[in-house]
Amino acid sequence: MMSRARAWLGTTEHTAIGARFITTALIFFLLGGLLALVMRLQLAVPLANVVGPDTYNQVFTTHGSTMMFLFAVPVMQGLGLYFVPLMVGARNTAFPRLAAYCYWVYLCGGLFLIVSFLSNTGPDTGWFAYVPLSGPEYSPGKRVDVWAQVVTFTELSALGVAVNVIVTVFKHKAPGMSLDRLPIFVWASLVTAFMVVFAMPAVMIGSSCLALDRLVATHFFNPAEGGDALLWQHMFWFFGHPEVYIIFLPALGMVSEIVVSCTGRTLFGYVPVVLANVGTAIMAFGLWVHHMFATGLPQLGASFFTGASILIAIPTGVQFFCWIATIWGSRPEFNASFWFVLAFFATFLVGGLSGVMLASVPLDLQVHDTFFVVAHLHYVLIGGAVFPLFGGLVHWFPKITGRRLDERLGKLSVALVFTGFNVTFFPQHVLGLHGMPRRVYTYLPESGWGTWNMVSTVGAFVLGLGVLVLLANIAVSLRAGAPAGRDPWRSPSLEWALDSPPPFRTRPTFVVSSAYPMWNGELGQVTGLAPNEQLVTRAVDAEPDHKTKIPGPTILPLFAALATTALIIACIFTPWGLPIGGAAVGSTLVAWFWPGRRGTPSFETLDRRRAEATGSFSA
Repeated sequence: MMSRARAWLGTTEHTAIGARFITTALIFFLLGGLLALVMRLQLAVPLANVVGPDTYNQVFTTHGSTMMFLFAVPVMQGLGLYFVPLMVGARNTAFPRLAAYCYWVYLCGGLFLIVSFLSNTGPDTGWFAYVPLSGPEYSPGKRVDVWAQVVTFTELSALGVAVNVIVTVFKHKAPGMSLDRLPIFVWASLVTAFMVVFAMPAVMIGSSCLALDRLVATHFFNPAEGGDALLWQHMFWFFGHPEVYIIFLPALGMVSEIVVSCTGRTLFGYVPVVLANVGTAIMAFGLWVHHMFATGLPQLGASFFTGASILIAIPTGVQFFCWIATIWGSRPEFNASFWFVLAFFATFLVGGLSGVMLASVPLDLQVHDTFFVVAHLHYVLIGGAVFPLFGGLVHWFPKITGRRLDERLGKLSVALVFTGFNVTFFPQHVLGLHGMPRRVYTYLPESGWGTWNMVSTVGAFVLGLGVLVLLANIAVSLRAGAPAGRDPWRSPSLEWALDSPPPFRTRPTFVVSSAYPMWNGELGQVTGLAPNEQLVTRAVDAEPDHKTKIPGPTILPLFAALATTALIIACIFTPWGLPIGGAAVGSTLVAWFWPGRRGTPSFETLDRRRAEATGSFSA
């Protein structure tokens, strides 16, 4: 029993870690959804008393923080950890122990937030924690510190996964899989990983400065002592707006994979779609200020960010036209995943158009901090990311589990989720235009907002029912679903060449000769690799370079994550947490990186083999 538990805790297989990320993120999604239902019940009628104002503040802050930090980014990265190695033909990620460490850190951070909320110390200043409200003067206690450290947990995890994905894509592709043959989902994951590397440090530094202001009385954001309150907004939104695209670009990659599989056609405009992903990523870092139009910025600066916010619709539009051209004239298979893609087309189009509207300074000032913004945000994030995510989960469920989902229940869940979503959030556009502010726990009957709020609440429960049907379908199909075989959708990418679920130690390394290897001839295989070895190839053309040993399972990443957790939480209460916790983290890292046995090099190149044969090389 102990050995099995140790093996489970110490696994470094990318499929196991990816599945844990996905499962944990979906659990947090359900918890965040339950909090959303509490908010909708509170707002269903005027002067309701389901929760009080203090609890309501904690509920909407924990809901937003859970969805943004514990669900949306981790679930996309979890899918990347699971499928990117399979799609590029790698046996594992480049740094499997780092992936395990990232998961444990993420889990600890998530549990910390939920436990804090349940113990009435949950954050209560919104998922963006604007200063001076979140500063020590207006928010005494430890609630904001919890939020700041949860950011540290999740962004540390995200950075580690991003580095892992980047190196895996560039150095562990199957021979022949040059950059122009990468599946679109891999391209989207790669671009997203670079965005994480550039965006996450800004909010990590910002939240650390906020924690220092609160713990040791620094004044980074205190104007009275030479600090700058607007600096917080700049640091937060320099991360916060790219965060939207960090969530939504992998979802677009899933849409491309599903469209290709369901139509049986190669993607129209492969190069434009790749360039659209890259262009979106670059432009995403140039429009964060449109969240700050109400702060009194110079008009010239506001004009620049208005232009940038409108321009970013162009690369997304390119992808839309490429998907339409791929579908046009085909005879697609209308399975549940394809219906989720069609639902995405309709809803994300609405969210994109309202985003262009909000890029206009006069309209933004009119609807700033109203429910119109809430509606836009959810049309972009749920319509643009969750619908494709559900489609991707349905599409890849057979590969992950070896079984197929029930199609009738799948289509029923699409109908309920699509209907419930639009009934919930479309009326919120109207509420925002009628002036209902966001983040209020109740309103007066004379406001006239009661009818649309009731409609929105009914829609939220229909949406929740749709999610429950999808989860029930997954639960039933895990036990009694029809066997899926290797490739139930006749898809072209490399993960479908493997058994379902994909093997780990016996996984072959394929040789690729096209961007659609399953459709274009038989796959070659690399021979001579031991089960604990994988090939390292060149970054651009994927020519074989050398082979490397795959690090084995170990429980040390878990210990390092626990030490990191102790450090981060201790820093909420005392600055001594940093040196003491740092020593604990350092000890686990020394054990982690302690050299292995001499004579067993972790990699082997042709030059090294020749040198060892002639006795001119020593490990």
